[in-house]
Amino acid sequence: MKKIFLTIATAALLSVNVFAADGGKKGETATASYAVQQAFSAEFTNATNAVWTVTKNTQKVDFLIDGVKKTAFYNLNGEFLGVTQRVDAKAIPAKTLKQIEKDYKGYEIGEVIVYQANTDLNGNIDATSYFVDLKNDAHEVLLRITQQANLEFFQQVRQ
Repeated sequence: MKKIFLTIATAALLSVNVFAADGGKKGETATASYAVQQAFSAEFTNATNAVWTVTKNTQKVDFLIDGVKKTAFYNLNGEFLGVTQRVDAKAIPAKTLKQIEKDYKGYEIGEVIVYQANTDLNGNIDATSYFVDLKNDAHEVLLRITQQANLEFFQQVRQ
């Protein structure tokens, strides 16, 4: 389930023009370009356990930093797109949590991922967005919470 959620969150980010769509296909573990590896090392100097995955459109690295698992994304030109990490549901703004409880009665909050975008690369994207996995017995949906605490339906995961 965690891999599905991460795949969906990644696909979510793709659809908001953060990166190019990869058709939902799993990437192959591969060596990222030298430039990206150098940029990553400079940006995340204390990172350990780096595992790279390269798709036809992106280069990503899963890693640990200060005991926290994160994923950084780069485009094929080596430009840093942003970083994700799982967070507790308590990180969701209170206003938005109330909206979720109202609009999605009977759904349980699953994983929550925060995405911090490189706004220097794309100034039209929120610097911080949350992606929330909600599920009940019959459905699973993915919601996006904008930086202004607005709630947006993002994608139906399971019907």
